[in-house]
Amino acid sequence: MSARRARRSGRKERLAKHAAPPAVNPAPPGQRGGVYRPLSEANLQGIYETAVRLLSELGMGEVPQRLWDVLSESGAQDLGNQRLGLPRDMVERAIELAPKAFPLHGRDPKRTIQIGGDRVHFGTGGAAVQTLDMDTGLYRASTLADLHNFTRLQDALTNVSWFTRCCIATDVAGELDLDVNTAYALMRNTTKPVATAFTLAEHVAPLVEMFDIAAGGPGEFAKRPFVKAHISPVISPMRFGEDAVDVTFACLEHNIPVSCITAAQAGATAPATLAGFLAQSLAETLASLVMVNTIKPGHPMVFSNWPLVIDLRTGAFAGGGGEIAVLNAASAQVSNWLGLPSGVAASMTDAKAIDAQYGVEKGMTSLAAALSGANLIYESSGMTASLLGASFEAFVLDDEMHSLSYRALRGVEVTAENLGFDAICDAVLGEGHFLGGDQTLGAMERDYFYPLLADRDNPKTWADNGAPDAWTRAKQRAHEILAEHQPEYLTPDQDRAIRERIDILI
Repeated sequence: MSARRARRSGRKERLAKHAAPPAVNPAPPGQRGGVYRPLSEANLQGIYETAVRLLSELGMGEVPQRLWDVLSESGAQDLGNQRLGLPRDMVERAIELAPKAFPLHGRDPKRTIQIGGDRVHFGTGGAAVQTLDMDTGLYRASTLADLHNFTRLQDALTNVSWFTRCCIATDVAGELDLDVNTAYALMRNTTKPVATAFTLAEHVAPLVEMFDIAAGGPGEFAKRPFVKAHISPVISPMRFGEDAVDVTFACLEHNIPVSCITAAQAGATAPATLAGFLAQSLAETLASLVMVNTIKPGHPMVFSNWPLVIDLRTGAFAGGGGEIAVLNAASAQVSNWLGLPSGVAASMTDAKAIDAQYGVEKGMTSLAAALSGANLIYESSGMTASLLGASFEAFVLDDEMHSLSYRALRGVEVTAENLGFDAICDAVLGEGHFLGGDQTLGAMERDYFYPLLADRDNPKTWADNGAPDAWTRAKQRAHEILAEHQPEYLTPDQDRAIRERIDILI
């Protein structure tokens, strides 16, 4: 009897051990991509040559005078008709000067990520004006409180490597108040690398003052900048935007890393043909690279070439589909081919609900971008409704989806031990199965990801538990995190110092 009780007790211990989270994450961020290459070497060369020719012969329009002067002094050519040509040597000099890898610092150094090469990280982006309400299941205008809640929710999610504000606080009036309170939400609620936008150049200095307070004193932020700026200095097709150019100058002065985003739309602001689109979009992102490396050679810039697609039947933006998947994968391939830290956009589902369309579009586009080796995959967490919406449940579900992508990227490790000739022989000649074997137990902890949200119960158990769907499970988990995770990443003194200088609204 005592031996039987001991066996039962041992079985309970083994089951408890197996149910516990693995000691080592089998699918951590930063896995290597690059196995999906939609473009051949000849394709890459053709796209690049067309882009260089566009910059040289067509040039850039609406160049602000300050930038015109800087570029002209470095070799840009007046093409007439108020267009400025960027010769091949300027483009290739910028590519040579640009950093090929650099850190995105977190305020917590342990959360810093290295970008460049073929390392893949999922993160956020977007400027959703609506939030999917967890209580009603319907969309409503996004608020500043939503932004604070999204920030602290993602702070608890392992696979969101950095956070860019995902929604616009529509209840905040005034451009400066919006920029300041958006940045404050990031400082208060996370120590991951973060990114924000500056509406106007004169907003940069007041926000850097806030960042200095969070960093420990005047000038400290510039030594180890943990915020990067999202800027779109080029407006498709082939022209600069004055306000964004001014913001770029200001960010470089304050040593803020930049993500210069090109967001052309196929069939609207760029060609409908995929090859033509890639050539124009590359030219435009190269124009940003030339600008940055002419103003401040070697400044950290994410080469953020984001191909976007519209539904040519209606003109509506389409964030999910095969075209967006292959275009962003191809964009990452081109950027990596040039040796530049790549940023693309994926997982921008058009679905409004957390449903089958949501899952298909997000899974397809995000995995394609990851397999291509995109360094930073923006918009990949929490976004819905063609970027018009953000969802708490989506953040939780996407975090688990990223684990599946990372596990796919990790691939198969082939070693003599893993091939396991002796283990196979022992199982065949012994118990006749592999359950409970040392190799199986080791692989269980090391090689397999076990989802927290995906349902693997049998139909009866699922029914007995109330037949919950993914939306229900994700909603419950989001509520749990928001109730339990209440970080205070600003000390009382830091918070007081910020509030004395800036109008904080929450």
